[in-house]
Amino acid sequence: MLEKKRAIHMTEETARKWLQERGVEIEDIAKLVFFLQEKYHPDLQMEDCIQNVERVLSKREVQNAILTGIQLDILAEQKKLGEPLQSIIETDESLYGVDEILAFSIVNIYGSIGFTNYGFIDKAKPGILEVLNDKEATGKCHTFLDDIVGAVAAAASSRLAHRAANIED
Repeated sequence: MLEKKRAIHMTEETARKWLQERGVEIEDIAKLVFFLQEKYHPDLQMEDCIQNVERVLSKREVQNAILTGIQLDILAEQKKLGEPLQSIIETDESLYGVDEILAFSIVNIYGSIGFTNYGFIDKAKPGILEVLNDKEATGKCHTFLDDIVGAVAAAASSRLAHRAANIED
């Protein structure tokens, strides 16, 4: 049992560390949540956004998606994937949807509102998403990471909306 708890702790710790190493801070994701929810919650505080991001990141499914996506991005940077997958991921080919499918595994945790939040933020690409999407500026492959970060923000936004609805009822 203790070994399993250590593995769970290591998974979350590693996912958070890898996000940070790839240039993504919790506050960056919280800003996306704020962007998605500010017009619906006039008294929204950044602290609420951070708290919801933290809760989403504590989910094992989310951690697994983060680890998988970041590892694939890194392997693409190192040119360690076989063709044609190497070129597809390296160029973030528009018809390659596996990165979005991985993101949907995160978004799905908090229901259908997460899908609309994700779709909107994925198109708008505000904040850290714009940075991650700019391959020339970062010099890194973020084919999976930009979708994962958007999905975490969408899930946290959905969590916030669900909790607010329960409080208001």
